[in-house]
Amino acid sequence: MRILLAISGASGMIYARRLADALRSAKADVKVVVSQGAKAVAKAEGERLPRSDYGENDMSSPFASGSYRFDAMVVCPCSLKTLGEIANGVGSTLITRGAEVALKERRKLVLVVRETPLSLIAIENMRLVTLAGGIIMPAAPGFYHKPKTLEDLADFMAGKVLDQLGIENSLFKRWGK
Repeated sequence: MRILLAISGASGMIYARRLADALRSAKADVKVVVSQGAKAVAKAEGERLPRSDYGENDMSSPFASGSYRFDAMVVCPCSLKTLGEIANGVGSTLITRGAEVALKERRKLVLVVRETPLSLIAIENMRLVTLAGGIIMPAAPGFYHKPKTLEDLADFMAGKVLDQLGIENSLFKRWGK
């Protein structure tokens, strides 16, 4: 499975790291693009980011073209700025252009939105992305699996993203098991 993992400048870089690790462990062909905002947030959070394969302004990346075959794109974490640009078709960076390509080509697009509370504008942007075929996945980990560490919480979200991509995983204890 060929996947573009985009990391935008919302808090929650642990989600991006754990998801990248899980995708690579699942043998997915994952390419990463990291925004400048994500780099600043990662520094503030003391989190290491996965190696970036493309610059956020690299519009010559294959993911910027609908003729390039890829299976899915995940934006994790997804800032409200990035959400707004995607919802309104502003493809000014590789992240937002890749999302635009995923939507227009009817490929899987998962946005792991990390913000609270949400304004009506953010909710409307989520609605627009959903109507266009994207999946909104708030970074809201469950607690029924009795997490003990931050990594357990991040693994829950990474596992839920992998579920959306159809990738088998055992990153968290499922309900009823």
